[in-house]
Amino acid sequence: MLASVCPAAGQTWELTEVPKPVPGPGEVLIRVHASGLCRNDVWLTDGTYPFPPIEPAIVGHEPAGEVAEVGLGVTARKVGDRVGATWIQSGCGSCDYCRLNLPVTGITGMNCDNPEMTGLTRAGGHAEYLVVPASSTVLLPDELPYEMAAPLLCAGYTSWSALRAANPQPHERVAVLGIGGLGHLAVQFSKACGFETVAVTRTPDKHEVARELGADHVVSDGEALAGIGGADVVVVTGTSYEAAAECLTGLRVNGRMVLATIDPSGSFAIDPSRQFFAKGQSILGATHNGLPYLVEALDLAARGAVTPHIEVFPKEEIAEAVDRVAAGEVRFRAVVTY
Repeated sequence: MLASVCPAAGQTWELTEVPKPVPGPGEVLIRVHASGLCRNDVWLTDGTYPFPPIEPAIVGHEPAGEVAEVGLGVTARKVGDRVGATWIQSGCGSCDYCRLNLPVTGITGMNCDNPEMTGLTRAGGHAEYLVVPASSTVLLPDELPYEMAAPLLCAGYTSWSALRAANPQPHERVAVLGIGGLGHLAVQFSKACGFETVAVTRTPDKHEVARELGADHVVSDGEALAGIGGADVVVVTGTSYEAAAECLTGLRVNGRMVLATIDPSGSFAIDPSRQFFAKGQSILGATHNGLPYLVEALDLAARGAVTPHIEVFPKEEIAEAVDRVAAGEVRFRAVVTY
């Protein structure tokens, strides 16, 4: 099969022929039709993060396709099913967390000492075929094209999980910090639920786009957010913890800030003398909070309440796609077709 492989940290991704995988017991072989290109994929291969210990180095955790073969014992999936695969596949089964027998297909799976992760510890979705446990797949709505489904398998899953973790109430206002791959979906999710929504972005040419996505207000930072009365929920989808901490200025009393992304170069700091102290506020962490949330996100997209804004690249243009994501030039999610 053909796969997009990074030969070594900092090197250019290339399309090359590699052995086609074979599903084992409990696994399915997916014929990948579309795979979202996440910023984390770039960080895994440019030296920001440790290079993935998989050979060949095929990353990608937003693969959408159809089941081409099922392994021994698989009954919940059949050949021809339209499916997506998740980032966390399974836990190790023996660490202290796994001994609690809690779910491992969401953020809770990251509490496992040695989870199996698509595109990190096991071959990822930037290839024509992918093997994953059947239990870590989700059925895709028939109305949702593969290219549209792919970004929801991480970006949409994360942003929707973050909003759900904050548990906004009908009278509350939601702000989304960062209008990118996650943020453009978070704004739409918030509006689909009927919340007054504020987009927070320092990029002037995203202001009009944010309004088109459904934002009732667009501001540049936490001070400006406070200037329009603040927000009860701030969903942080950008990759700057410094900007997130500054946005606490606009978080209302009893408000919740949800950190839904990673800043690989920064740390999140609170100055109690200026903010937070005695205000009853909470800082939450969220990413993939369980497959039911992914199903909800996919359903909202299938019904047209949320639409991923994507740029599609054929697999032959994988190097260009990676370069454009690294440069922040994609609006708002790159999807590679295989």
